[in-house]
Amino acid sequence: MPLSQEVQNSLKEQLLSTKERIEGELSRFSKSSADGTEFKTKFPDDIGSTNDENATEVEEYTDNLAIEKDLKEQLDDINDALKKIEAGEYGKDEETGEDINPERLQAYPAARTNVRDTA
Repeated sequence: MPLSQEVQNSLKEQLLSTKERIEGELSRFSKSSADGTEFKTKFPDDIGSTNDENATEVEEYTDNLAIEKDLKEQLDDINDALKKIEAGEYGKDEETGEDINPERLQAYPAARTNVRDTA
């Protein structure tokens, strides 16, 4: 069953809010491209003067790379969902073409597929 316009609008607002939050998180430790589609984790400008300080900075940079990757994937999912809303294709399972369960979309508005039984 297709989603009502009211439900789609509500989910779109959730997507936009989450997008803004993720972009804010990314901006704390990465630099975005001019068009805002790419992010690059910043390496600390001020390298420490001891091995311990350097090791801490490298560890923090490595942690930020992993966080950036995860947030970027979430952002890609959100942007794809927003494009689908605009194209009138939102809420369709990318693998089967069936409607995604509305409860799944309420839980994760950027969902690309239905949850499948693994049994």
